[in-house]
Amino acid sequence: MQHILIADDNHDITDILSTYSKMEGFEPIVAADGEEAIKLFDEYNPDVVLLDVMMPKEDGYEVCRKIRSKSNVPVILITARGEDFDKIMGLDIGADDYIVKPFSPREVMARVRAVLRRMTNNSKDSTSENVVTISNLEINLEEYTLHIGGKKIALTKKEIETMWTLASNPNKVFTRDNLLDSLWGFDYFGDSRTVDSHIKRLRAKIDAVQHPDWSIKTIWGVGYKFEVVEK
Repeated sequence: MQHILIADDNHDITDILSTYSKMEGFEPIVAADGEEAIKLFDEYNPDVVLLDVMMPKEDGYEVCRKIRSKSNVPVILITARGEDFDKIMGLDIGADDYIVKPFSPREVMARVRAVLRRMTNNSKDSTSENVVTISNLEINLEEYTLHIGGKKIALTKKEIETMWTLASNPNKVFTRDNLLDSLWGFDYFGDSRTVDSHIKRLRAKIDAVQHPDWSIKTIWGVGYKFEVVEK
């Protein structure tokens, strides 16, 4: 049976999410604060994590960072704040999805199923070919690492998946909707601004190292592509 870690200091929320999780066939593990969430994560190694952002002791962002430092398990943040900055911050530190309160428990379970499907599909894809190498770029999807000129670039899980998607298809143009569907799934309720903000942060990190033979190009009015310079 798959385990789902539910971390929220609101007992009414954890109760209803636990009930719906059991209906979906999960075994729920409940934490009332950030410190307990980390302890239970280490103890049970759950298959998916639901994190409230505003928790005592350690907030959801910090818990997500700690989980990401040692695991690629799907993480969904839940919060009462719905500003773009908060959503982008959550995705930038490695969350797979973001849900704003008030929410439907059925929607939460749909998001859980979606991130688990994407995780399964990514695992299947990586077994046949785990590494993309183009010029001085190397992406290892199995290890979730990216090197440019031998230097490891610190990227989030989603940023590495973005680079993998683009670099695996050099010179192919992806629309913003293409990238939303590929990286966040058809069930994602976000919009194209998520992609633009994500690419902007990704570029800032990879441009710290020179890569004259390739770049992420903006195709105005359409989307993005991984462009390889012809010599």
